[in-house]
Amino acid sequence: MAGSKRKATPAPRVAPAEAARSSGAPDERCLVPPDCTWPVILGVDPGTRSMGYGAIVIAPDGPRLLLAGVIAPRAGTALAERLAEISVELPRVLARCRPSWLVVERAFSALNVQSAFRIGESRGVVLACAARAAVPIAEYSPAQAKKAVLGHGSASKEQVAAMLPRLLRGSVQGLPDDATDALALALTHARKLAFERRMPVPRSERALAVPGRARSNNAVARVGRPRASQSA
Repeated sequence: MAGSKRKATPAPRVAPAEAARSSGAPDERCLVPPDCTWPVILGVDPGTRSMGYGAIVIAPDGPRLLLAGVIAPRAGTALAERLAEISVELPRVLARCRPSWLVVERAFSALNVQSAFRIGESRGVVLACAARAAVPIAEYSPAQAKKAVLGHGSASKEQVAAMLPRLLRGSVQGLPDDATDALALALTHARKLAFERRMPVPRSERALAVPGRARSNNAVARVGRPRASQSA
């Protein structure tokens, strides 16, 4: 019909700043309309005492912050109880952001072997929750995430956090380190997807790195349907 307008994609409702900074998991009210076609990527920084999460929406004009925060099990409880608490709270995060992908930090060898074991145990809970929700999984090392955000893998947590406001629409000030690390993981996967689809980027984005490269000629926008699984 002449003069008719194309129906716009319903945009996800960005969570209030105070919800994004809460120390516990959000409630289960979904922020993403059922007919929204913009992909959502949820990053998770595993841990047994504090698990960071950060969800971004891949809108046509670039990535937007949807939700971020930490799951903090009760202090002083046994490891099994903390893992059980995470297994209850993480599905609530999944229900609220309805992600197209879940991105988790890849297991790596650390100087502190005990810490590596604990990260591995919390990763198991994350992977199980994603599988139960039928969400495709991607994995990246901390160095890959830092390289995607800053162009080199030796960046500090503070440097990563300082760069996020330039890459994401929405307020990321004051988020815990675990949450900003999770957002970096989500951005890493968004850039990988954009790179694979060889999408052109605006000039302002051309200096930003993608995993494995110092420069990018690809947009973090309009990514397609999720694959069965994704891995770096």
